Amino acid sequence: MEEKQYLPEWAYGMDCAVTVVDTDCRIIFMNERSRATFAARGGGDLIGHNIMDYHNDRSRGIIRRLLTEGGSNAYTISKEGLRKMIYQTTWHHADGSLGGLVELSMIIPEEMPHYVRS
Repeated sequence: MEEKQYLPEWAYGMDCAVTVVDTDCRIIFMNERSRATFAARGGGDLIGHNIMDYHNDRSRGIIRRLLTEGGSNAYTISKEGLRKMIYQTTWHHADGSLGGLVELSMIIPEEMPHYVRS
């Protein structure tokens, strides 16, 4: 019996871009914010496209490393007057095998509080 993929309803309407790729770097999910972000760059619904086609050599190396070694990658950018945090991490199937990567891109304030908790 084939495992049914389930994407929770909250993933569609989040106020941040959610893009999911498989281990072949093919886009398998984009929420509305992700589609809007790519539409602004001449894309839109890129389901089935290879994410490597939209990244430079340095970024491709990071994606390959994540897919090989696992883990996550986080950084901030400034683009079109907005500051964003990008968080990329691997995701796994229910059986534990590597499924691919998920990227969250969220607009953050220029100044953001930082708390140290014990």
